[in-house]
Amino acid sequence: MLQSRALVTVRYAETDMMGIVYHGSYLPWFEIGRTTLLKEIGLPYRQLEADGFRLPVLEVSAKYLRPAVYDDALTIVTTMREKPLLRIRLEYEVKRGDELLATGQSLHAFVDLKGKPVRPPPGLVAKMNAVFGG
Repeated sequence: MLQSRALVTVRYAETDMMGIVYHGSYLPWFEIGRTTLLKEIGLPYRQLEADGFRLPVLEVSAKYLRPAVYDDALTIVTTMREKPLLRIRLEYEVKRGDELLATGQSLHAFVDLKGKPVRPPPGLVAKMNAVFGG
């Protein structure tokens, strides 16, 4: 299992008329978590793109448990529980301190510059084999 943590502070623009974080604001936070995890394992998204890979979103979901509000300091916990083969699945938790506010997950495919599905880059495969075995 791989896990990373990213910190965000709720901006006023991310809230709605009720002063609560708008539901769509969580997806960019998931992206922050995803890119942080990739960077921490030594494969920044910028490098994946430079090497000709893309990770389009195939599925995304979120479950909202408690509201976040303006100026909250949040932690985005991103977890990869299984070794990616042709797809990569990530889970997210949005926390305010120890309080769980939302959960989510996303599924991505590895594709080349033309959008054709491809195997993950060798560097990622090596890192995943070291973590998950194989």
